[in-house]
Amino acid sequence: MKMKSRPEITKTESPTIKELKFIISRIKKSPLSIIGVAIIAFFTAIALLAPILAPVPEGHMDPYRIPKTGWSSEPQAPSPEHLLGTAQWQFDIFYGCIWGTRTAFRVGIIVVLGNLLIGLAMGTFGGYYGGLIDELLMRVTDIIWAFPSLLLCMAFVSVMGPSLDSIMLALILVGWPTYARVIRSEILRVKLEDYVEAAKAVGCSDFRVITRHILINSIYPIVIMASLDIGAIVLTAAVLSFLGLGPPIGYADWGQMISLSRGFIFKNAQDPLGYWFTWTYPGIFIFTFVLGWNLLGDAFRDILDPTLRRR
Repeated sequence: MKMKSRPEITKTESPTIKELKFIISRIKKSPLSIIGVAIIAFFTAIALLAPILAPVPEGHMDPYRIPKTGWSSEPQAPSPEHLLGTAQWQFDIFYGCIWGTRTAFRVGIIVVLGNLLIGLAMGTFGGYYGGLIDELLMRVTDIIWAFPSLLLCMAFVSVMGPSLDSIMLALILVGWPTYARVIRSEILRVKLEDYVEAAKAVGCSDFRVITRHILINSIYPIVIMASLDIGAIVLTAAVLSFLGLGPPIGYADWGQMISLSRGFIFKNAQDPLGYWFTWTYPGIFIFTFVLGWNLLGDAFRDILDPTLRRR
C-alpha cells in the first residue's frame, strides 16, 4: 500500500516585503523618480554637512549670517578665497548657498507640516460630521481662496513685519485650505464605505473610526500633494525674500541673495554678462531644489496611487 505524499508547503512573502518590492519596482520604472531622489539626497547631504563645507568663522554668533570681507558695494569674481565670488557688500556667495540649503529645508518642512495639521483637522471635522460645522469651515476656506495667494502672503507679512518666521506663518495661513479641501473630499468618499459602517455598528467611537478606518484610507492624496508642495513653498518664500519681505540683509537665504544682485546683472563694463555669478549660483540652487521635490512628488504619486494593482 503506497503512502500518500504530503503536499508541498509553499512559503508566502510577508506583506511588508511585498510592499517594499512594489515600491522599489515602481521607482525603477521611473528614471525621473530616481533623479528626484538623488537630488533631494544631495541637498540633504549639503544641509547636514554645512558646518564642514562652509565652516562658521570664529566669533560668528549666528551661523546663518553670511560672513563679509569688506564694505565695497561692487561684487568680486570667484577666487580661491571665495569659491563662488561675493555679492553686494562682500557677502560670500558660497557660504550663503550652503547654509541657505538649511533655510530652504526649514521653510519647506515647517510650512508643509503646518498646512497638513490644520488641513487635516479642518477637513476631517468638516467631512466627517457635516452639517453646520462643515458649512462654517468650508466658508472660511472660500474666503481665503477668494484672494490671490501671493498678494495675501505679502499682506500678512507686511502686517507681522518682514522676517523668515513671518513668511512661514503667512504661507501656512494661506496654504492650509487646499489641504482641507482635498482631505474633506476623500473623507466624504471613504465614510460611506461598508467597513466604516461596520465599525460604527459594533460601537467604535468617532475617534477610532476616524483614525483607524477613515484617515488611513484617505490621507494618501495629501501626502503626495505635500511632497509636490515643498518646492512651490520654497519658491514662494524666495520671491517674498526677493521683494524685501524676508529676513534681514546678510541672512543665508537664496531669494535674498538674488535680490542683492538686482543692480549688477548687466552692470559690468568688462563682462557683457555682468556680474553673472551673483545671481547664477543662487538661482541654480533654487531651480535644482524645486526640481528635485517635483520629481520626488511624482515618485510618491506612482508609489501611493491606490488605483495601481499590486500583484
